[in-house]
Amino acid sequence: MFIRTRCLQFTAALASISLLAGCGLLSDDSGDAVKRIVVGTTSAPSTLDPAAAWDGSWELYRNVYQTLLAFPTGATTPQPDAAQGCEFTDSGNESYRCTLKKGLKFSNGEPLDAKAVKHSLDRIRTINSKTGPKDLFGSLDKIETPDALTVVFHLKTPDATFPFVLGSPAASLVAPKDYPADKVREDDKVTGSGPFVLDSYKEGGEAVLGKNASYNGFANRRNDGVTIRYFADSAKMVAALKAKEIDATYRGLSAPEIKDLQTPASHAQGLQVVENVGAEIRYLVFNPKDPQVAKPAVRQAIAQIVDRGAIVSKVYQGTAEPLYSMVPKGVVGHKTPFYDKYGQADVKKAQKILKDAGITQPVELTFWYTTDRYGASTADEFTELKRQLDESNLFKVTLRGQPWKVFQVGYKNGEYPVFGRGWFPDFPDPDNFIAPFVGKENAVGTPYEPAEILNDLLPKSRRESDRSAGVREFEQAQQIFAEDVRLLPLWQGKLYVAAREDIAGAERALDPQTAMQMWELYRKTSW
Repeated sequence: MFIRTRCLQFTAALASISLLAGCGLLSDDSGDAVKRIVVGTTSAPSTLDPAAAWDGSWELYRNVYQTLLAFPTGATTPQPDAAQGCEFTDSGNESYRCTLKKGLKFSNGEPLDAKAVKHSLDRIRTINSKTGPKDLFGSLDKIETPDALTVVFHLKTPDATFPFVLGSPAASLVAPKDYPADKVREDDKVTGSGPFVLDSYKEGGEAVLGKNASYNGFANRRNDGVTIRYFADSAKMVAALKAKEIDATYRGLSAPEIKDLQTPASHAQGLQVVENVGAEIRYLVFNPKDPQVAKPAVRQAIAQIVDRGAIVSKVYQGTAEPLYSMVPKGVVGHKTPFYDKYGQADVKKAQKILKDAGITQPVELTFWYTTDRYGASTADEFTELKRQLDESNLFKVTLRGQPWKVFQVGYKNGEYPVFGRGWFPDFPDPDNFIAPFVGKENAVGTPYEPAEILNDLLPKSRRESDRSAGVREFEQAQQIFAEDVRLLPLWQGKLYVAAREDIAGAERALDPQTAMQMWELYRKTSW
């Protein structure tokens, strides 16, 4: 199991820089909501229980659950939320103490005290869900509660960045009476202490959020409630936006849809688009349980054939850019080891790699992808990957798509030889693009234990509070990734929010985890 750490510094642009197509969304005009704001997305929660999700479910969690620390808009370090304050109490950074605010309550009236914090975080490790965030707490040894308002986290090893874990939705606080210590809550309810309460929920349909009257945290709520509508098809989501059935969209827009929404014709219809700098990446995962994929030459040959430029131009039309490392541009330590090693796509070089390994017949593989998590362009992306590999005459690729809930279980159980994943950072630190993918248990369900990364490079980098001081270690780790090709980075994308022109606040609504902070949205009352 890897030990996750967090950066003390990252490029502020990733959290705060926004470019606007149209002026309406940048207005600071204030005004109470005239009617409920409705936001559409293709990223539906896989579960409502934080102990069992390390995925886009965080989008909802950020709005209904509270954490000890959080990231207000523009913040580059975690700030108090449910906590009054937190600090390390020893010189070795192995004991972290938080003091809670007085009088905090969950939406069921239960007190949010030190015991509730311990219950919330202990159950993550006890339940040990394959799809949960347990690995984020790899450095945590035990939690003590000396009194009702004090929580002390004892760490296994020095970890100066442990506060960043506590500032992520992985550390969402839940009411002990409604969340069992040893199993996942399975109803369609939420009992949290966040800015909003979940008034109603229909799986795959919508989440209706209302203002939490007892909330005491950092969020400055600019609306009284939001309805989140979940779409399996981005085309239907865009149609709903144009028909004024929803007010804004986030996640899942295809490249043609983004381009269409940026046209003068869409602007004339009262639509605006906010483009945000982001660290979203897409990549392939190779599972060595498959006898073909287990051969390094097969993985390296695929890396030699894949034409990222063609994927970006044909499928994403400039809304993404080729990526040659798991650490994206804009994050400290980014390099291009896959380009340095493989250069441009070259079938002849790939043929030589296979021939030298004694592979002379076309390699048959099945590529898996999720049909409803990342938007409609995913199917087109995999169709293009298949075209490139099939036309090389070195591979015969079969494509299989599954809805996210089925897909997630499949890859966690090691059922897919090759599959596509997206990664949205817990926060933009190079550790977050290396550590999740290594170890016996990792974020993609395929054990990968490069000794140098696990035993040397990551431990060295985690001793550095100044994340720029660990650049050399991360550069070496990226090089090892390129040699092993257990993961193949494909592209890095931008983040887009499309909205009607009377909706403001979208430029402030994305936190460092790229989750939508719904409380930042508001409806303007005048122009």
